[in-house]
Amino acid sequence: MFRPHGSGDTLACEVPLSPRPPLPPAARPFSLRRLLGFLGPGYLIAVGYMDPGNWATDLAGGSTYGYALLWIVMLSSAMAMFLQVLAARLGIVTGLDLAQACRAHSRPGSVVWQWLLCEIAICAADLAEVIGTAIALKLLFGLPLAMGVSLTVLDVLLVLWLQQRGFRYLEALVISLISIVVVCLGITVAMAQPQWQAVFAGFVPTSRTVLDPGMLYIAIGIIGATVMPHNLYLHSSAVKSRPADPGAGGKKVAITYATIDIIAALALAFVINASILVMAGAAFHANGQFQVAELEDAHGLLAVMTGTTVAGTTFALALLASGQSSAVTATLAGQIVMEGYLQLRIPPWVRRLLTRSIAIVPALFVTLVYGESAIAKLLIASQVVLSLQLPFAIVPLIRYTSQRSIMGSFANGRTTAIVAALIATTIIVLNLVLIWRTLT
Repeated sequence: MFRPHGSGDTLACEVPLSPRPPLPPAARPFSLRRLLGFLGPGYLIAVGYMDPGNWATDLAGGSTYGYALLWIVMLSSAMAMFLQVLAARLGIVTGLDLAQACRAHSRPGSVVWQWLLCEIAICAADLAEVIGTAIALKLLFGLPLAMGVSLTVLDVLLVLWLQQRGFRYLEALVISLISIVVVCLGITVAMAQPQWQAVFAGFVPTSRTVLDPGMLYIAIGIIGATVMPHNLYLHSSAVKSRPADPGAGGKKVAITYATIDIIAALALAFVINASILVMAGAAFHANGQFQVAELEDAHGLLAVMTGTTVAGTTFALALLASGQSSAVTATLAGQIVMEGYLQLRIPPWVRRLLTRSIAIVPALFVTLVYGESAIAKLLIASQVVLSLQLPFAIVPLIRYTSQRSIMGSFANGRTTAIVAALIATTIIVLNLVLIWRTLT
């Protein structure tokens, strides 16, 4: 008869059980609980891929060509996933974010110029969010654009309060805002009643995209507006908030979980961008409205095409949530870039007010001097500025993650490096074409 240990008598046949040695990090089985602990940074990044600057290209693509450009949205999302995984690998393996790596491996004279270019890009991204938020406030409450632009200063207080409480609270806010975007766009798409067979056909690549100059131009715009340079800096830093186990095995596990996080988050961003294009195709293209690219026009036409104001209201709410969530990530990216390049730490409220002030001034100036009709052109200009800065983020990222002296055994293999170079070349060339077409 066996008895539990400590019951009094000890059986002669009992052998004390030695504790099982812990598994090394690389040998640990997949843990859903541990994966949940790594989720979060990807969703901070995802909002940059569905900010108000992306909405115009998706609306133009859907209204002009129906569902035919959905495969371009899917392709651009795949490119973004690839680059963001490289950014996560850099942060986890080296312990440096992209800004810190650029400072460590660049000539001292070029560091300040790299920082200035990155700051301009962050201000341009913040400008797009200011404009998107102001337009949403106008659509929802009838506020003049100038007043809406001024009110965007108030989100500084929310961001600062959440920063004091911890990084997780910022992530929770962003995920909540993304959920609002998903629900609102889901309602809008359902009311537009798309032809789902045609929607699925839109994910099949077609040569018409290249042969039709108009379609090619919008396709370039969709790809060019997808990858945001400040997201690469932010992601390489955000992954460091999830501590990895020591050693190569621990880093490998952390990279696996971070990869799942970013793929899941950017898959959600892809669904949102595709939903905007599907909504435009169903509500506008199918009803003969082929030139809808401005946010206010889309809001007004939705009510007419669907026969209810609910679709327009949910569209505006999604736009407002998109602008606010993107504003949070722009603030975080600004702090990371300044501290990484210059090793300069300033109070978060000073940093936030500075970035937002630089974004508000041109928006207010254009609105007051040239009228509300010129605000859409300013939104396009912000995307051009982002496109110009993109090579200065992508090229160093690929270069550093491909060097064994920096990444060790985690350096990009030959295939990965070739794919990365092809993606970078494609994005940069398409952005240059987009800028040329926009300016001329």
